[in-house]
Amino acid sequence: QVQLVESGGGLVQAGGSLRLSCAVSTRTFSSYTMGWFRQAAGKEREFVAAIHSSGTSTPYADSVKGRFTISRDNAKNTVYLQMNSLKPEDTAVYSCAARLSAAISSRAAGYAYWGQGTQVTVSS
Repeated sequence: QVQLVESGGGLVQAGGSLRLSCAVSTRTFSSYTMGWFRQAAGKEREFVAAIHSSGTSTPYADSVKGRFTISRDNAKNTVYLQMNSLKPEDTAVYSCAARLSAAISSRAAGYAYWGQGTQVTVSS
């Protein structure tokens, strides 16, 4: 059973930064493509970023491109989301997800394992 635990959310002012972490319990973390998704209140879940199992491909949603950076440390079984220049519209519950595939996906349905999510609130 693969378990994902996010941390690092919180309240930050607009223009500030946060770094989210997602620790994954599996012996084969380096085989998983990882993704970050977010869901704002009353809205559908949306793709934020993903990172290939090798770390070589990192697509982003247009809304976060240039501000957010996804990375991974396979030695620590952890994926990160560095969020800079945060805006109030970034407020959402952020969840990480794992996919046992070498193929990147921006679709939530493509990920089999999910964390419980962490709240990010950006005040204006």
